[in-house]
Amino acid sequence: MKKIAILGSTGSIGTQTLEVARNNGDLEIVSLAAGSNVKKLEEQIREFHPRTVAVWTEEKAKELRDAVKDLDVKIVSGMDGLIEVCTIPEAEIVVTAIVGMIGIVPTIAAMKAGKDIALANKETLVTAGHIIIPLAKETGVKILPVDSEHSAIFQCLNGETKGQLKKILLTASGGPFRGKKIEDLKNIQVEDALKHPNWAMGRKITIDSSTLVNKGLEMMEAKWLFGVEPKDIQIVVQPKSIIHSMVEFVDGAVIAQLGTPDMKLPIQYALYYPERRFLPGERLDFWKLTEITFEKPDMETFRGLKLAFDAAAASGSMPTVYNAANERAVAKFLDRKIAYLQIPEIIETCMGHHKVKENPSVEDILETEQAVYEFIESRW
Repeated sequence: MKKIAILGSTGSIGTQTLEVARNNGDLEIVSLAAGSNVKKLEEQIREFHPRTVAVWTEEKAKELRDAVKDLDVKIVSGMDGLIEVCTIPEAEIVVTAIVGMIGIVPTIAAMKAGKDIALANKETLVTAGHIIIPLAKETGVKILPVDSEHSAIFQCLNGETKGQLKKILLTASGGPFRGKKIEDLKNIQVEDALKHPNWAMGRKITIDSSTLVNKGLEMMEAKWLFGVEPKDIQIVVQPKSIIHSMVEFVDGAVIAQLGTPDMKLPIQYALYYPERRFLPGERLDFWKLTEITFEKPDMETFRGLKLAFDAAAASGSMPTVYNAANERAVAKFLDRKIAYLQIPEIIETCMGHHKVKENPSVEDILETEQAVYEFIESRW
């Protein structure tokens, strides 16, 4: 039995991880963590029987304890609870599917405890890659990407000799507004931005996909995961989400990973790596597919993507500003407090207001995040 801890068990990646466990008899869920969805957590506890479960507030923890008082499970809360969930002695691998920079500290704790990381939390590498990657080498733990694009790159590089990679071709669907210009986006509503053409994802990441900010975050993540510079990462729009990403080698050969848009594939690949297991579901039919098309991303209309390259070039604490500003701007858009086009505007303003700190510590990163939030609240 492979023993797994999940941070963010009630979200999109967390629930699909549990679906993978449900379909495989040799995966045991030893601990879970989620924000505040007590009802969903109770269902998960009753099905998977974890030893330890965390929620964010002590109030929700009391509610959950009462709901599962007939079961032998420890309920904890707060950051200490998250750390306890991902450092539980039984766990071999931690799926970090929690959203936001809140995932950094428990991920570091898990790595120091010798746990492999199935990484679905973008913020961990975007803001703290300079800490995480050296720590992985120091502790000898594996970082196994769960994002479909990074999993695709990881699969394409499997078995290749280090130093032969020339360029990463990071694919994007283009989101629901592909082909539109700024004029077309002025009156976009929340419901419009949540209609992704291919993927079923959480609300925040779906908005990020529509602005192409998601691709900017993935570019910064790929920089750390695969040891390349942003100039060697090319964003390619592939509308059908059939090619999940590609790599080009020094001899000009390009290898791509293709598949249907199903997040269970990269999740299962990370959990069983290097073994491949049967995964039920649809398969590509190339007779029906007939063609795959490619486009260059429009960085004038989707300025969030260009700003990501600017943040990566500035490095230091600037990627934290980019990430935090986007996180808060998206939350305000989802709450209908700002217009859609204000998302990149807020990111750009916050970046222009920030003085970069080189090699920020975890404390510096979290302080920068808070400063960005306070700046946004004072202006919007």
